[in-house]
Amino acid sequence: MSNTSNFRKAIRDAQGQSLVGPNVIANALPYVGGGLILTAAGTLGGMSVLANQPALFMQTLLVAVIAELALFFVARSVAMKGNNAVALPLLSTYSLLSGYTLSGLVNLATQTPGVGIEGVGVAALACGVTFIAARPIGSNLSEEDGFALTKTVQLGILALVVVIIGQFALSFFGVYALNTIEIAISAIGVLLFVGAAVVDFFVLPRTYTDEQAIPAALSMYLTYVNLFVFILRLLIATNSRD
Repeated sequence: MSNTSNFRKAIRDAQGQSLVGPNVIANALPYVGGGLILTAAGTLGGMSVLANQPALFMQTLLVAVIAELALFFVARSVAMKGNNAVALPLLSTYSLLSGYTLSGLVNLATQTPGVGIEGVGVAALACGVTFIAARPIGSNLSEEDGFALTKTVQLGILALVVVIIGQFALSFFGVYALNTIEIAISAIGVLLFVGAAVVDFFVLPRTYTDEQAIPAALSMYLTYVNLFVFILRLLIATNSRD
């Protein structure tokens, strides 16, 4: 959920502007693809550690989460300044850590009856289909419709973040959401990040110049990683029982 602050800034910067980077998305796609490949590698590595040394995985998971959050803000700041030579290694490390922190969820999905490795593939494929469908829709939105959708998605993601934080806090006290609530939260998350995928194609060319491909790639990367997460959560929830 690290893209919330990035998302809000992109909206503010985009308002009232015409296209400042008509080719920024095309320039960003190689970085998005590379980041997702590194995330997959990090996930496989994390699953290997989890399978062979579960105690070590749990000990390193919190460190990885903290490092991931710190790298997000540092890498984005460096990328916005145009220092790509420093930004790229930081973003590569961020992508690997992101995969490592996702490995627990992916592992759970592979062990859930009715989901399995096929479900992980379905989630990844759904992200690709979303990209293909979102591109023409977002690129052709009018100014009025584009900003209306952007504000709606922004408010929805903020509300979703509050709910997720509440879930996380309650889990420390042994309070977990009913499966029906988890299904509802996951379904809403999927819808919001599908909307965010559409919004990216409207907002990013109005926010970043063609030379600012790396920060634009980071925004897109986070959209699809979060979409993947919520699709997996939905598949796990719908194939589980309270």
